[in-house]
Amino acid sequence: MEKENLFVISLGGSLIVPEEIDWEFVKSFKELIEKQIKKGKRFIIVTGGGKLARKYIEAGAKIDSIENEDKDWLGLHATRMNAHFIRTVFRKHAHPTINKNPYDLEGFLKAKESILVAAGYKPGNSTDFIAVLIGKQFGAKKIANLSNIDHVCDSDPRTNPDAKKIEEIKWNEFRKIVGDKWDPGANVPFDPVASKLADEEKMEVAIMNGKNLENLEKYLEGEKFEGTVII
Repeated sequence: MEKENLFVISLGGSLIVPEEIDWEFVKSFKELIEKQIKKGKRFIIVTGGGKLARKYIEAGAKIDSIENEDKDWLGLHATRMNAHFIRTVFRKHAHPTINKNPYDLEGFLKAKESILVAAGYKPGNSTDFIAVLIGKQFGAKKIANLSNIDHVCDSDPRTNPDAKKIEEIKWNEFRKIVGDKWDPGANVPFDPVASKLADEEKMEVAIMNGKNLENLEKYLEGEKFEGTVII
């Protein structure tokens, strides 16, 4: 498969489970991806956790105190539940196994299917990092990071009404914004550790609002789209 036809999609959990499972979004997402598969494209989809983990953590906290490590594992298993859901709805096109270890891709690398689905690995690794690490091993050069934000801004728009949106930014400038250390509680557009690896591998990461599927289609077709490109 030609590298230019291979896309890594980091599918934010907030899109799959904003509060409840958004099956209508997933149905529309599936239709778009299947349309692209017919054009010869191939996808690695890495799923986030969404509200699923938070609901378990909040429920557990009402019963007893929860260790941070267990909170991390609940988050990881939420990504895996979402991954299984995505693999299930893409059953006709997807590799039958979900990857849960980005350092063990033997079966994945030989796969012929159009869609490969991956999820969380272990505490201390974000799904952004997993997307970059898997993409590196496949030789992919483009990652679409789908979340609930339209652009990266030069400062936090929730606290700064004058924050300016960024349409294109170099990795060295972006990394000044997000820093170098991964913090599971940090609210950053793309994980700093993943950013470092993407920078080293000369990958392009496009950050966009995943709800706007027409916009995602423009990106996949190589047309002008709304979002932030980090190069």
